[in-house]
Amino acid sequence: ASGAALSPANADRLATALCRMRGAALKLGQMLSIQDASLVPPPLAAALARVRAGADVMPPEQLEEAMAGELGSEWRSRFASFDDAPIAAASIGQVHAAVAPCGTPIAVKVQYPGVADSIVADVDNLLRVAALTGALPRGLYVEAAAAVAKKELALECDYVREGECAARWGGLLAGDKTGLAAAVRAPRPFPGLTTRRVLATEFLPGAPIDAVAADAPGAAPQEVRNALGATLLRLTLRELFAWRFMQTDPNWGNFLFDPTTGVLACVDFGACREFEPSFVDPYLSMVRACAARDEDTVLRMSRELGFLTGDESAAMNAAHVGAALAVGAPFAAPGPYDFGAAASLTAGVAAQGRVMLDGRLTPPPEQSYSLHRRLSGAFLACIKLGAVVPARALLEESIDMWEAENGRKLP
Repeated sequence: ASGAALSPANADRLATALCRMRGAALKLGQMLSIQDASLVPPPLAAALARVRAGADVMPPEQLEEAMAGELGSEWRSRFASFDDAPIAAASIGQVHAAVAPCGTPIAVKVQYPGVADSIVADVDNLLRVAALTGALPRGLYVEAAAAVAKKELALECDYVREGECAARWGGLLAGDKTGLAAAVRAPRPFPGLTTRRVLATEFLPGAPIDAVAADAPGAAPQEVRNALGATLLRLTLRELFAWRFMQTDPNWGNFLFDPTTGVLACVDFGACREFEPSFVDPYLSMVRACAARDEDTVLRMSRELGFLTGDESAAMNAAHVGAALAVGAPFAAPGPYDFGAAASLTAGVAAQGRVMLDGRLTPPPEQSYSLHRRLSGAFLACIKLGAVVPARALLEESIDMWEAENGRKLP
């Protein structure tokens, strides 16, 4: 069955099944929808949206059991205060407001029981459900995405690692030379209150960035949204091409904007990953080629990076290059790019979708799943904000800094 055959009734059954395997469903669904947004059938996209909105919270007795199992039966004595009602719920855990013994407001993330133990089975079950409902086209190479999902979910279930990632990311931010540290904050982790299943970090104020978007009741002024979009894109480029260490989950709730200070807080580091120079350096060359509309170099770099094998049909090569140029449009604009008028950004990819489904010979490179998830997320956030952003200037800044740091011209 193909994704086009997914009926509304089957989509409803699929969403119900996905809600029961929330962490795996959100991870795999997010990978597929960001990696190939134009290729995910609308009924499946609607099912995944229902899963995202259907967060279940732990009942009080389950919360008590989870906290006692990680921090001991007297766990409440380790906090000055702890609010039992969660302030947020995510795919593998829920977040509570608390106060550390030193008086610092903190956020405490508590993992849902059993999530870590069921990752492999849930992803495999999800693939079976998707196959039975006809949800996924063959050309998505869903098995490759599933393998990456299993690996990433296992890492995200280790909250000790997440705390360490938050500390590392915060150190890279503090040492950045582009002024990001004045516009972006990362929460300080509290290792003494953190275990593999409970994570305590400094509480940072702010609302999800979509709360100040162009179409939101609390929309920020245009110049504020422009500055926020520029900060998001500059941060994304620095993480990828300079730090080579990126927070790869672009969920709105992971980026909190405080309109009183103009500061953006990044608050979830479970999906952090390191990138190899052997991948991101040629990727930067490919993005530069997209900005220059250099089709031959885009094709050559796509083969070097492993997006193409070299044996694809002329139609597939043309569709791939066309999609790459469409995605690279913000970097090609000579001046500030108006993301608010960027319907062509996604339409340009959608126009190539069917050819790419039929003509693709290899799954995308493993590192590209998280890279594209975050880069696409940054673009979608700028679109949501209706921001006008000097994307080309930010790319040129990244290239200049890469060349200064490496002491040579970008190939």
